[in-house]
Amino acid sequence: MGILEKMRLDGKKAFVTGGARGIGKCVATALAEAGADIAIVDMDLPVAEETAKEIAAATGVKTIAVKTDVTSQSEVDAMIDTVLGSFGRIDIAFCNAGIALNVAAEEMTYEQWLKVINVNLNGVFLTAQAAGKVMIKQGGGSIINTASMSAHIVNVPQPQCAYNASKAGVIQLTKSLAVEWIDKNVRVNCISPGYIGTDLILSNEGLKPLIEKWNAMAPMGRMGKPEELQAIVVYLAGDCSTFTTGSDFVVDGAFTCI
Repeated sequence: MGILEKMRLDGKKAFVTGGARGIGKCVATALAEAGADIAIVDMDLPVAEETAKEIAAATGVKTIAVKTDVTSQSEVDAMIDTVLGSFGRIDIAFCNAGIALNVAAEEMTYEQWLKVINVNLNGVFLTAQAAGKVMIKQGGGSIINTASMSAHIVNVPQPQCAYNASKAGVIQLTKSLAVEWIDKNVRVNCISPGYIGTDLILSNEGLKPLIEKWNAMAPMGRMGKPEELQAIVVYLAGDCSTFTTGSDFVVDGAFTCI
């Protein structure tokens, strides 16, 4: 099998959390273009349904939309049952849902702290654990978690201690799961994006001063594009990466090098 054939995901079944928009939508599109059937998992069901329809029309793969709160174990379990009911198996899990709150540490409430940790870390654990159980039974699979360059550096000027801590936790969780499941043919990796210019971020007027500062600090002088994360996830999802597990891939335009 040649390298291009190994990059194909034909016949594989995937779910993407936070898949309705932004990085999740962009990666779901790439997985579908490579041939995988896709479940768009998101809290916003109407947008998830539109995304699923859009991807199906563009690629011809089977898509479904599933409303899920990734911080709820019962909803995650129900999501897994829905995906299995539609697809029969789960080969790829992109555990991507996340939030950020820019609040000074001395002013952050415990509820705010918990909200970020619950979505970004506990939500990744619940969805990866649920996918892992299925993959162990079926003989293998690939889990890709979304961490962040914020796990490696302290971003400035915005205060975001909960976000940074949660993403650092995702990396160590990824490594731990990879080692635990290595003999079960379940690979677990994560990506650590830098600042990515999604439509939601670029359209937020309140973020423009921050974006200007981030771009001034960035070696490339710009934010990344969601499309610039597609190839690494497709690689990790498929047969080209069978010796790759427990790794964190920083995709940040060298931001963490300075």
